[in-house]
Amino acid sequence: MASFRVPVLRHVISGAAPYLRATQRRWAQVHDVRFLATQQSDRVLEKYREKLAKKAQEEGLRDINELKEAYKDKIQHLKKKASIPLPIPNAPTPSSIASSPFPPPPPAPQIPTEKLPSSTPGIKTLSSYLDLEKTRALPQKELEAIWRLRHVSDAQSLCAVIPIDVYRTLEATAKKHPHFILPLPKEGRGAEIHLLQWTFPAENAVTVLFTHLAEFKLRGEFSQPHTTITHHLELAEDKGVVLLQGQVVEGRGVSVDEAKWLVMCLQKFYGFGGDKSERKRLLELFGKGDPAFKIEDLVEEAEKIV
Repeated sequence: MASFRVPVLRHVISGAAPYLRATQRRWAQVHDVRFLATQQSDRVLEKYREKLAKKAQEEGLRDINELKEAYKDKIQHLKKKASIPLPIPNAPTPSSIASSPFPPPPPAPQIPTEKLPSSTPGIKTLSSYLDLEKTRALPQKELEAIWRLRHVSDAQSLCAVIPIDVYRTLEATAKKHPHFILPLPKEGRGAEIHLLQWTFPAENAVTVLFTHLAEFKLRGEFSQPHTTITHHLELAEDKGVVLLQGQVVEGRGVSVDEAKWLVMCLQKFYGFGGDKSERKRLLELFGKGDPAFKIEDLVEEAEKIV
């Protein structure tokens, strides 16, 4: 993977793609997700009205309503026979999923106060990627070069080396606001909205999940993230840096460059870069579920990142 430069998150994110730079104002359009309920029974009746009327006439009945009445018992029997009882899963608790932010935004979610052991199943530690004993003896520049080279062969990966003081700001903000939404510009299609979720699954690992908001609204806690990034803290004290590793899932509607854009937005909002007061205000409004939170304000602020 090629090397990227950002003022603070070094080597992780290049500048936005050319079309993002050229059309800052053009993509300030938000596409909301609407679910339309349809009357399936009426559509079926309309589709077969002529055949049903003919059937009623053949059986000496006046109209379709009399036909339905005549076959009422048989219809009920067939419906009962065709039905399959399905187990109803337990409803997710308010803390497990965030409500739709259109409007009002979801209430401030709770995050765990205790961290799990570093051996938590499913969480890769830094030792899965590097020999920590040898790495601790390296100068910082060599460490950064090795970390980039470790991921260069994986086209779907992300990586970065973050100064510890910058990371501490990100983490402190994340503990106050573990959920947020970010706009992703789509050329000619306005902006998609994506949900980010911070988790603290292990002592030396802090993870961020990025998910399409539309999918999250539809599937809740069963939605699948398209991008996952993990901050590895094993070398934070010794080397003064946190190593970031991420993976973009192919085929889930987000390219690697678009994932870099989302990570860059995360850094700007959670690090309070640029206009600190406005980005902090949006985080706080969203976290409190305040109706004053506006998608238009979020998009406008995100435009300033380009």
